[in-house]
Amino acid sequence: MTTYLLAGGGTAGHVNPLLAVAERIRVREPEAEVLVLGTEEGLEARLVPERGFELLTIAKLPFPRRPNRAALKFPARLRATIDEVVEIITERQVDVVIGFGGYVAAPAYLGARKAKIPLVIHEANSRPGIANRLGSFFTPFVGTAFDRTPIRGGVVVGMPLRAEIETLDRFAARTEADPFFGLDPQKPTLLVTGGSSGAKRINDTIAASITRILGAGWQVLHITGEYRDAVEDPQLPGYVVVKYCDRMELALAAADLAIARAGTSTVAELTGLGIPAIYVPYPVGNGEQKYNARTAVDAGAAILVADSQFVPQWVSSELVPMLRKRALIADMAARASTVGSLDGTDRMLELVDLALSRDLPLTS
Repeated sequence: MTTYLLAGGGTAGHVNPLLAVAERIRVREPEAEVLVLGTEEGLEARLVPERGFELLTIAKLPFPRRPNRAALKFPARLRATIDEVVEIITERQVDVVIGFGGYVAAPAYLGARKAKIPLVIHEANSRPGIANRLGSFFTPFVGTAFDRTPIRGGVVVGMPLRAEIETLDRFAARTEADPFFGLDPQKPTLLVTGGSSGAKRINDTIAASITRILGAGWQVLHITGEYRDAVEDPQLPGYVVVKYCDRMELALAAADLAIARAGTSTVAELTGLGIPAIYVPYPVGNGEQKYNARTAVDAGAAILVADSQFVPQWVSSELVPMLRKRALIADMAARASTVGSLDGTDRMLELVDLALSRDLPLTS
């Protein structure tokens, strides 16, 4: 029996691919033990137990970015946390560590190195994080979601996605999706989403521009996000407002065009399913969302709009004329199908199998 320790968390970008891999392991190896290493504060604290996996927690240990008291204490705290991970690996007889980034990743990678067991890393963003860049020096098994990701030894495996997305037949599922959301099957649908937490800029602009979008002959499914202030629903025919969507596969099945942030999972799902998109990258952070959308934009499958430019005036001058060009949107959809893939979970596990089957010295 193989014991897997999956490490990662904090945000959906780390947790979602982790869970996709964990669930695929459970399906293909029911006898295997799947453990997840995370923190008590991250999204994994709720989602991992909900999916039926055992969560082992360590202290959140952010890398210090400036000299201060926390920076002085960091080396000792890191050593102690690494020892915790090694103890988990030893006691639970872990065979391989699979890391997805986040606060727990660096201690997990250093713990795997110290325990001398295989390490496999998945980098979801086009700009790799600090922990994954560090871990790439300890293993030759590094998978990336996108091409041109600057990380040592990276090979493109795609993004591990939920099984309900991987197996989605959009055209067959649309017959269920339209009545589920109360949409008109005779009209094209614009899907608007800022992710599970929502995006204020996207919400405000769409709410202010909705009559112009509806006037172009489209209907709108607007997922506002559960952590944002509610968008006032004007109760207009063709405008469906929901705060949270627990059947996201049906929302994707209904979509002819999407407006969204450019998180890794979002880009992977939209391109994998052949849905053209207008990406409005999150403006805070290291700018990775802009690069996540690069391949789709270069292929003509998507348009990139800066957060500061996504305002009602842009909707009037750019989006509304675009919505009237159905042939253009159909061409974008065809191009999206050429750059996306839905087999990231299986390809990531092929990398894990390779790591388990090879007796390689750890990279120093």
